[in-house]
Amino acid sequence: MRTMKKQFTLSIAAVLTASYLYTPNAIAEQNAQSKPLEVIVVTGRQAKNDLDIPSNIKVIDSSDIEASGATTLEDVLRGQSGIQVSDTNSGAVFSIRGFNGGQAANNTLILIDGRRLNNIDIAAPAISAIPLNRIERIEVLSGSAGVLYGDQAVGGVINIITKSPTDAGGSVYLAGGSFDSQEVRADYSNRINADWSYYLTANHQKSDSYRRHNASETGSILGRLQYENGDTRFFAESSYYDSDREYAGSLTKEQLKQDPRQSNSTTDYGHQISKVYRLGYSQAINKAWAFDSELNFNDSNTNGSSFGSSATNSRELLRFTPKLIANYKTDSGNLNLLFGSDLSLGKSEFIGGFTNGRSNTQKLVSLYTQATVPLTKELDYIVGGRYSDITDEIKDPNTFAQGADLDNDAHAVEFGLNYRPNTNNRLYVRAEDNFRFAKVDEQAYSNANGLKPQTGRSYEAGWDFSSQKQSLKISLYQLELEDEIVFDPSAEKPYPDARWNGANVNAEASKRLGFDADWNLQLFEKLNVGAEYHYIDSEFTEGTNKGKELPWIAKNTGRVFSTYDLTDSLQLFTEANYVGKRFLEGDNANTGEKLDSYALLNTAINYRKNNWLASLRLDNLLDKEYVSAGYSYGAFYPGEGRSWKLSLQYQF
Repeated sequence: MRTMKKQFTLSIAAVLTASYLYTPNAIAEQNAQSKPLEVIVVTGRQAKNDLDIPSNIKVIDSSDIEASGATTLEDVLRGQSGIQVSDTNSGAVFSIRGFNGGQAANNTLILIDGRRLNNIDIAAPAISAIPLNRIERIEVLSGSAGVLYGDQAVGGVINIITKSPTDAGGSVYLAGGSFDSQEVRADYSNRINADWSYYLTANHQKSDSYRRHNASETGSILGRLQYENGDTRFFAESSYYDSDREYAGSLTKEQLKQDPRQSNSTTDYGHQISKVYRLGYSQAINKAWAFDSELNFNDSNTNGSSFGSSATNSRELLRFTPKLIANYKTDSGNLNLLFGSDLSLGKSEFIGGFTNGRSNTQKLVSLYTQATVPLTKELDYIVGGRYSDITDEIKDPNTFAQGADLDNDAHAVEFGLNYRPNTNNRLYVRAEDNFRFAKVDEQAYSNANGLKPQTGRSYEAGWDFSSQKQSLKISLYQLELEDEIVFDPSAEKPYPDARWNGANVNAEASKRLGFDADWNLQLFEKLNVGAEYHYIDSEFTEGTNKGKELPWIAKNTGRVFSTYDLTDSLQLFTEANYVGKRFLEGDNANTGEKLDSYALLNTAINYRKNNWLASLRLDNLLDKEYVSAGYSYGAFYPGEGRSWKLSLQYQF
């Protein structure tokens, strides 16, 4: 503990010293005399041009979403080749830089407007609560972000930025399609006076889904009141989310071949209700410094039946995230300082089923800092550090019958160089620590009487090129992990009458080497084309499985796409997504056969006239059969077959 605190203190001292030594001779004038930074991304916890952040960042804006014809956020993220998907037909989880389905929800951080959607237990974030009409853009940061975000920002961060309109206007959206799917959305905003405005949105969707006994129904409403006057901003927001879904269960290999749409369950389901309350306040302190903060509370309750056992899981999470931001203009460029804290108190309680009596109260305190210091007009360096302390008051009738207080801490430091020799090119290198803490479900189903934090380090180098007609992003990376938290089906049961074989363990060390390439070209005035390719060589680097591939991680994934304006009103979108061969999840020794590779073809036709937009989206056009989640003990979940959806939207 003391050593880690000391290391964190030293990292802060390094930031402050560098800034202090640089600032007195270099500061020419403060922000009031300079043009503001171009606001492109906020994944760096402050508004910056994406090329000023030494990371691989992709922005999917509202025009990209509209062109794709996608009708759900899941569909949008499935179409990105750098994001691997695992779906047990109960909601997809998304992995960046090489994690299987069981690890993805805890190693990929998902945010909405900077607020965490990840839970304090292993349940996946409920992204189906976010209708597309609310989304302004999606920022995907590939790579570790341990300093800025801490716990769970291991493989990457997906930050969903929502709209906050202030002027009068709105939209109405209707959609229907395969498997009796239906959706209705509406939103409206207006000004109360010069300073105050409000925004309201609601949606409802339902579908019988591809498989039998897999129907779903989701609804959400949100209201936001916001104030802006000069250097002062404030907002208050409340939202309600209700989701009901039937679970079809896994299939055997033979059942998958016979009929992938069949169900192995007639009673399992999940029903989740969530209420979220948010307060945000930001204030310029002077010409250089600003204060920003958010207080949010999430109250969630899930009940249902799984494997024939009924249970309820209630969660509460209170978070406070204050930060100080400084921006100075110097002779060599902008000097940016960031000091922040993430404070949270979470509670999780399980009632009924085989987890009956399990509970956890989690307290997390984190401090972090980061500085971007210009050395010349072309070259910046970035340095930062974070220290996190977490306490779990955990109880489980089988493994922690008397209760236990588990206290862990972790730290992260980063260093990067960002070089922009001209307006078209950017080169960067970066090294950053990452970590994640075990969740209550993982701790309670382990043999270790308390799992250690997972730790690691990421190294990355990249080149970005952009011109009026094309852009190219290339990055090379290495991700090394120690004490990786995984479920090992060959491990000893946590207790004799445990429901499943295996246990959660701190596994052998692992390494991921990768290459990312993303290219986009405006070939003709009316034709845009693009291609993405992602390669991951992942393996265990210690223990009995040393040299073996990490399961459920495809070495090769890719995507090609095009958007063609047939007329001023009519647009055609086409994409093909490829996923290479991979071992089944749990096959750490690589003893089984790999799943076959597959490619999915999707297309959309969009027609816009005045304030109207009509779209026809066709997914899996060739009706390719594939496995969306598969496990070495013989459980398979089929991917969705051919489907279509027709939508109509009116904006006013």
